[in-house]
Amino acid sequence: MTATSPTPTDEEIQAQEIQAQEICAKAIRSKSREQARKQARKDLPADLSASIAVFLIALPFSLGIALATGAPLQAGLVAAAVGGIVAGRLGGAPLQVSGPAAGLTVVSAELIQHYGWRTTCAVTVLAGICQLGLALLRTARSALMVSPAIVHGMLAGIGVTIALAQLHIVLGGTPQSSAVANVIGLPDQLADLHPVALGVSVLTLLVLFSWPKLPGRAGRALRKVPAALAAVATATAFAALTGLSLPRVDLPSWRSHALPELPEGPVLGIIAAVLTVTLVGSVESLLSAVATDKLIASERGTGNRPPRADLNRELRGQGAANIVSGALGGLPVAGGAMRSVANVKSGAVSRRSVMLHGLWVLLAAGLLVPALDLIPLAALAALVMAVGVQMVSATHLRTVTRHGEIVVYGTTIVGVVLGGVLEGVAIGIAVAVALALHRLARTRITVEQLDTGVHRVWARGQLTFLAVPRLSRVLNQIPHDGRVVVELDGSFMDHAAYETLQDWQDSHLSHGGSVEVTGRRADGAQRSDLGRRTPQRGGHQCCRPWTPWQNHCDHQAADTLADQATAVVPAALAPPARRRGAGQLANGIGAFQRDTAPHVRDELARLAREGQRPSQLFLTCADSRLVTSMITASGPGDLFTVRNVGNLVPLPGAESTDDSVAAAIEYAVDVLQVDSITVCGHSGCGAMQALLNSSPGAPMTPLRRWLRHGLPSLERMASRHHAWARISGRLPADAVEQLCLTNVVQQLEHLRAHESVARRLAEGTLELHGMYFHVGEAQAYLLSEGEDFFDCRVFDTVGQSA
Repeated sequence: MTATSPTPTDEEIQAQEIQAQEICAKAIRSKSREQARKQARKDLPADLSASIAVFLIALPFSLGIALATGAPLQAGLVAAAVGGIVAGRLGGAPLQVSGPAAGLTVVSAELIQHYGWRTTCAVTVLAGICQLGLALLRTARSALMVSPAIVHGMLAGIGVTIALAQLHIVLGGTPQSSAVANVIGLPDQLADLHPVALGVSVLTLLVLFSWPKLPGRAGRALRKVPAALAAVATATAFAALTGLSLPRVDLPSWRSHALPELPEGPVLGIIAAVLTVTLVGSVESLLSAVATDKLIASERGTGNRPPRADLNRELRGQGAANIVSGALGGLPVAGGAMRSVANVKSGAVSRRSVMLHGLWVLLAAGLLVPALDLIPLAALAALVMAVGVQMVSATHLRTVTRHGEIVVYGTTIVGVVLGGVLEGVAIGIAVAVALALHRLARTRITVEQLDTGVHRVWARGQLTFLAVPRLSRVLNQIPHDGRVVVELDGSFMDHAAYETLQDWQDSHLSHGGSVEVTGRRADGAQRSDLGRRTPQRGGHQCCRPWTPWQNHCDHQAADTLADQATAVVPAALAPPARRRGAGQLANGIGAFQRDTAPHVRDELARLAREGQRPSQLFLTCADSRLVTSMITASGPGDLFTVRNVGNLVPLPGAESTDDSVAAAIEYAVDVLQVDSITVCGHSGCGAMQALLNSSPGAPMTPLRRWLRHGLPSLERMASRHHAWARISGRLPADAVEQLCLTNVVQQLEHLRAHESVARRLAEGTLELHGMYFHVGEAQAYLLSEGEDFFDCRVFDTVGQSA
């Protein structure tokens, strides 16, 4: 007879919790620091290589942007260094590279022309303060509400303006004060060409566009050098070797570097300038951060991805960088897509690549001044002109055309080119709002009589109060006793239109007519009397397999579902009150009887005759988000499932009154003779969070008494004798995920302590598996044999390992 240990008292359980939590807290801090240091050393070579690649792109690009704005050339280097070091350290997008951005070129040029360079630096500082304020208000996501057509149009307008200005430098002249003036002065500039400057510019463009297409093995080796650097370096070497006489970069001494001063000029003008820099810089940075996230997701697996961008933190980092850049006499800073793409494609792992790139720019500004002074201004102008032309993206043009927003896109471009960035964006927003109102008000309502005598009313578009007169006029043309089919082809119906349609329907039915409403109806119609009286043609439509579970069957009101319950549940079992939960339950049962039961009835009848023969015992958490049959592609009779809070397996004899899990294990192993046992944990487990955050002095509850079986998992995570579990090559995201993974490993150890499991393992007739399901990623991970490593199993459509 096996002896069992006495049941621990509440005081003993609390003492165990306190001791485990104290040990765990110390060990977590120590292990976190140790693991972080190891990971940093492992990732350093990749970050170092990527930082050099980005630096080689950022150096000529920063000088070119400074040239295009009319600022001191050193201001571009200051902005690049600050963007890398400050924004890279404080920003929320780890792999986004910030610095002087093309999107701010026109804005900066206008500020320098109207207020001077030192006032522009002060405006940059004030814009950074505004960005910090917006970040504190957590408004970063609000910036993404601007229509993409407006953003793409703004960038395209800025690109056109940049290209027109730099074209004059490419031709050997000087750009004018505005895009219109540059267009007007272009014929005179063409008549007065400077062949030397034009030749250097053409050479730069030829190398820039042909460099990525170099053939052969030598070409593959040369393509590792960024095209922008290769183009500027080739033009510089050609000009130096041939002794050409043309304007070159002139970096003045840092002793004469201009710092900001108090803004001088009209108050309203200064405020408008600050808001413009804030708006353009913030939108460009946030859109670039989102685009960088998408690029990382498309090119990398889940194991080597950095965290997703925290947009409010990114806005804070941009604000801090603009304050520092403006205070040090640098250009406004924003996240840049071109440098960020280069950083990702170069294999960067962490934000250190961005910070190191800023450090290299800083060192170059101090040590490479003689080499930088050899660069022809025409080469930099050609580089920036090419960037401006590329900002008018054919992909964006096709996208806005496909979505019917070409008018918004075009007017924004014209507004930016003719009036400025802020004016162009305002015009774009006004046109977008007007277009949305026009679409909302434009509704086609027609009626026709079919050969069968049925009157067909077709409403295409949004049914709002603006369409009520036309709707009422069409409906009143139908005879009172006629058969009518109303087809609603829209996604919205306001209350006025609903009342009009409902009143007409009631009147029509009272005169002996019939009405059928079909098509895509608004939520209000689907949950109304209209929905009850006019079932959707074609049968049940919304409860298809794997549609969203939250209220996915709530296509009728709760009282309607309760009315239907008697068709499924015997009247004696029907609840007296029409509660929403009862209605949902009845609807679910009805859906099963109607849609699913016919397909599984034969299989369930066979299982009823032969009995259950599951292949495995599946022990998982009671969390409602875990659908075991879905994530294991199992059917009836495949799994013998045990669910409890925290997927815990109490040790044998831990408490004599808690035998439920032990009984299930014994029954599955000895009676059902399962081949394997799987312990499945999951992300965001509330039981593990409660175990980590439980207060030692809190009163003992049934939940806390149950969670004591998870204390060994806490101790295992805190122990120095056990390495932390890893997931698909990365460390867990936080302590909760680490405990979820460790708990799976620990519960497998508990399984081995059960006599029936130990016997079958010794015989070689039973296997144990650990599994982790990441709910947010819909990704399952299996525990590798012999080590605490959860590996991702991905299969393509034909079932072969990807």
